[in-house]
Amino acid sequence: MRHSGKTWAESKDSAPLFAALGDPTRLRLVSRLCDGGPMSITRLTAGSKITRQAITKHLRVMERSGLARSNRRGRESVWEVDLRRMEEAQRFLREISTQWDKALARLQKFVKD
Repeated sequence: MRHSGKTWAESKDSAPLFAALGDPTRLRLVSRLCDGGPMSITRLTAGSKITRQAITKHLRVMERSGLARSNRRGRESVWEVDLRRMEEAQRFLREISTQWDKALARLQKFVKD
């Protein structure tokens, strides 16, 4: 599969992105940030049984993968999802889906013949 001149397997930054998305807590954080826009850690932990330290740890993993970033607003850091990285993930999944569709079509043709 090709993406920006590289195969996805060769891309050093796609694996950390999907690793970051592969954790249920981080998926919930992504969902909250996509639905509610940029939020502080205080807002992200509100109503949750997860500690601020744990949320911070998850946000740092997301930041290292390029999935999230923070900006200082006064004394707090406000976190947001990097939509470009989400779009990259969507493109990658669409490409994989297309490959599977083609492989299944070839298999179906082989079985019929």
